[in-house]
Amino acid sequence: MISHTDDRKTWMSLLAKTPGDALEACLAGLDDVPGAQLLRAPEIGGVMVRGRMGGTGQPFNLGEMTVTRCSLRLAGGQVGHGYVQGRDKRAARCAALVDALMQTDRAAEVRAAVLEPLAAELSARSHARAARAAATKVEFFTMVRGEDI
Repeated sequence: MISHTDDRKTWMSLLAKTPGDALEACLAGLDDVPGAQLLRAPEIGGVMVRGRMGGTGQPFNLGEMTVTRCSLRLAGGQVGHGYVQGRDKRAARCAALVDALMQTDRAAEVRAAVLEPLAAELSARSHARAARAAATKVEFFTMVRGEDI
């Protein structure tokens, strides 16, 4: 679950990993969502993904990934940004709106209505994926032949 001490980096990461339909469903649960002026309309681009062998080796370019970004401003002046993997402009706009709302006095309400359910859903998906992977685990053992004793 999301704690009240989480920072922007944490909620931006959560929003980036959430499918657009789930974001929209959570936003629909909020009352009186303010209008927003688009500063940067949702646009699709690419980023270079870097990796490291073993997590500690020299960085290398793994490949490119498609990303969609959006920026908007609420009437109160709060600016929100949304970056999501893939080509989902709707998800990027929703992520930017949630980011902006988290900078208002409604942050606790947004955390309870949007971020906590999304975190629970992401955790459930992660556990389900781990369970599927665990089901394919193979136990190897070695048998010793009697003549070697």
